[in-house]
Amino acid sequence: MAKKKAKAFSPEQVTEILDLLHKEYPQAECALHHKDTFELLIAVALSAQTTDVSVNKVTPGLFAAYPDAKALAAADQDAVMDLIRTIGMYRTKSKNIIRLSQELCDKHDGIVPEDYDALVALPGVGRKTANVVLSVGFGHQRIAVDTHVFRVAGRIGLANEKDVLKTEYALMDLLPEDRWSEAHHSLIFHGRNCCSARKPECDRCVIADLCRRTGV
Repeated sequence: MAKKKAKAFSPEQVTEILDLLHKEYPQAECALHHKDTFELLIAVALSAQTTDVSVNKVTPGLFAAYPDAKALAAADQDAVMDLIRTIGMYRTKSKNIIRLSQELCDKHDGIVPEDYDALVALPGVGRKTANVVLSVGFGHQRIAVDTHVFRVAGRIGLANEKDVLKTEYALMDLLPEDRWSEAHHSLIFHGRNCCSARKPECDRCVIADLCRRTGV
């Protein structure tokens, strides 16, 4: 017999979930350290398949040596690799952030563009990175689906999709647009602090009664 599809959350339930998560994680925000949109863009590009903590350890030295797009565009790749060697995929990432900086200089006068299509056209910048930059750097309402958001949204029942793009669209349809960015950060914090991949702590989860896995 086919598994019965879970009933969709009502708007009131969605609001309650978001309110509870926001109350639990009022400090939820981008964990990557940055001073401007250039540093944010580079930090997010470096964070792929690597923890934010690991990225925050290498970016102070990186940005001290290369404080803007012009400086990084002229960098030697070996020198950049030495500064970010402790993070995953450092060879590819060093190449990408140099090329990214060169394109920023060539096409955008060294300024990070406030445009989705322009961002994803940059080397090493995908949909998630562009959404984070637009949300955190420019204040747009965006839902960037990383591994935490994908896992937690699926587990809770906010989305029931097989890939990150469909999950993003599902969340955009379900959640109030003025809370997209807040929800993105809340779901990440919940995934890190309670709803982990291997051992979710359902007994202390603030939304356990609403979660499709444990509640209604």
